[in-house]
Amino acid sequence: MKIRSVEFIKSAVSPEHYPTEGFPEIALVGRSNVGKSSLINTLVSRKRLAKTSSTPGKTRTINFYKLDCIVSDGRARSFYLVDLPGYGYAKVPRSERKSWREFIEEYFQSSKGLAAMAVLLDARREPTETESNIYRWAGELELPVVTVFTKSDKLSNNKMASRRAVIKKKLHQGEVVIFSSLSGKGKAELLGVMEELLDT
Repeated sequence: MKIRSVEFIKSAVSPEHYPTEGFPEIALVGRSNVGKSSLINTLVSRKRLAKTSSTPGKTRTINFYKLDCIVSDGRARSFYLVDLPGYGYAKVPRSERKSWREFIEEYFQSSKGLAAMAVLLDARREPTETESNIYRWAGELELPVVTVFTKSDKLSNNKMASRRAVIKKKLHQGEVVIFSSLSGKGKAELLGVMEELLDT
């Protein structure tokens, strides 16, 4: 899949603000500071489309990016990448962490275009109960999922193979893309997987 153009559409805080054009959506889900914004910028080859921050928890809205693409059989295809607020940052007050969780759950339940989910995991970290819940939500919604290891440049190939085995065993997830925003590793593979998810 090749990207022809990309555009930031809007930020939303409730279902009435979601786009209504009817394009399918791939939601990006992950912990605060896992690298969702960097992944978006790398995927679309734009350095500053999605704002990155060293402050975890900066994204507090649902951000919609429209991608116009050419898929492998030559057809034009448009879809939204949806950047959801990060979760799990310990220094955020418990009340805010709860509201973020409800915010994300509301999107899952209310979005009419949600077609697939990309779960971003820091390759250096152990998956938590929250990740298990996310995969459970995806199963309940019958959503196809791809797991994306971010910050893969921080680990050796042997360590990465070990982390992938943990994900397969603990979370029962077989499809894992190893991604690096620094080197671009995994970019073509992830775009290919996204094309497959949209056709599922």
